[in-house]
Amino acid sequence: MIDVKLIREEPEKVKKGISAKGVNSQLVDEFIDLDNSWRELTARIDDLRAKQKELGREKNIESASEIKEEIKQANQELKDAADRRDGLLSKFPNLPSPDVPEGGEESNKVVREVGEKRDYDFRPVDYLDLATSLDLIDIETASKVSGSRFGYLKNEAVLLEFALVNLAMKTLAERRFTPIIPPVLIKPEVMAGMGKGKFIEDEDAFYVEKDNLYLVGSSEHSMGPLHMNDTIDEKDLPRRYVGFSTSFRRESGSYGKDTRGILRVHQFDKVEMMSFVHPEKSDEEHKLLLSIQEELMTKLELPYRVVEIAAGDMTFADARQFDIETWMPSQSTYRETHSCSNTTDFQSRGIRAKFRAKGGGQEFVHMLNATVFAIGRMIISIIENYQTKEGKIDVPKALRDYVGKKHIG
Repeated sequence: MIDVKLIREEPEKVKKGISAKGVNSQLVDEFIDLDNSWRELTARIDDLRAKQKELGREKNIESASEIKEEIKQANQELKDAADRRDGLLSKFPNLPSPDVPEGGEESNKVVREVGEKRDYDFRPVDYLDLATSLDLIDIETASKVSGSRFGYLKNEAVLLEFALVNLAMKTLAERRFTPIIPPVLIKPEVMAGMGKGKFIEDEDAFYVEKDNLYLVGSSEHSMGPLHMNDTIDEKDLPRRYVGFSTSFRRESGSYGKDTRGILRVHQFDKVEMMSFVHPEKSDEEHKLLLSIQEELMTKLELPYRVVEIAAGDMTFADARQFDIETWMPSQSTYRETHSCSNTTDFQSRGIRAKFRAKGGGQEFVHMLNATVFAIGRMIISIIENYQTKEGKIDVPKALRDYVGKKHIG
C-alpha cells in the first residue's frame, strides 16, 4: 500500500506516478476528499468523547447518554468512511522510481544482450513438437483430465525440473539464502496486504470459496508474509529467502495468447528469491538479485537479454522491474523467462513488516522478489536451444550430474 502521508503532502507527485502506471490521476483528489472526511469524523469523535467525560464528572447522566448515542452514530459513519477510504487506497499502485522509462511496453529498454546464439545447420523445430515426439510433455491427456492450459511433464522433463531446482537451491544456499517451501493457499487479507488486490480484481487468482482462501500466483505471495507484523533488528538485515512452490493463475488477461503448450499455463512450478532489506540498500539488493539470475543463465549457457520495464508495463506493486528474456530459436525471438522487482516499502506497509533502527525508531523494510527459475519456461528454453539435428536434446553441462545423462532421445 502507498504511504497516505505521501498522498496528503505531495499529491502532484503521486498523480504523476500513478498516471505513469496507467491509473487515472483523479484518484488522488477522490482520496483526499475521503481522507478529509475521515479525519474530520475522527476529530469530532475525539471532541464528543472529551465532552462525555466532562458530563460524567458533572454527574449529568442524561446529557452523557445523549452524547453516547452521538458517538455511536459517529463511529458508524467513521467506519463507513474508513472502508471507502481504504478501498480507494487499495487502487493506488506503487509509484515508479523517478528514472524508470516512461510509456508502455513499447518503451521497455534493452539493457544488454548476453550469450552466443547457436548456429544450426537445420531448421530448429518448436519445443512442443520435439517434446511430444520424445514423450516429455503431454498436453493432449492433460486437456482431457484438467482442460486447457495444463500439461503433464514426463520422463526426462521431470528430471530436468528437479535438476533446475537442485541447481537453484545449491547456488542460493552458497549465498546463504534460507530455503523455504511456502503455503500455496493464503487468506484474502494477506493477498491484499501483499499488494495483489488487482490480481484478485482482474480475476486472475483462483479462489477456494468454501475455505475463503486464494491459491498463490507466485511463491512471492506467501513468502513475503513470512515477516508479516514483524519488527526485525537492523543488524539482522538483510533477510534473504529462496522458495519453491507450485503457482496458479487464470491468465485472464491473456485470452488467445500462447494457448499451445506450457508457456502460459494455469499451474506451474517456480523457484523464487525474496529479500527484506534496509531502504538504503534496496537498489544494491536489486542489482544483486539480477546478477544471481544472470549467473544461473550463464551456467546454463542460454542466450538472453536484460530488459528494463517501462512504468506503464510494470506490475502493480513494483517501483522498478527488470525482466530477462531468453532466445527461442524456433521463433527467432526472445521470450520472458524471469522478472526481478523492487517493491520498496509498498508491500511491507501492507503486511506491516518493519525493522528497528539503531537509533530506536521503526521503519518499513524494503521488499524485493526475483525469479530464479520458472520451471516450465526454462524447460522450453533448454529444449529450444539444445535441440540437435537428429531430433534429440543435449543436456546443459550444469545439469548433467543431476539428470544423469548427456542427451535426451
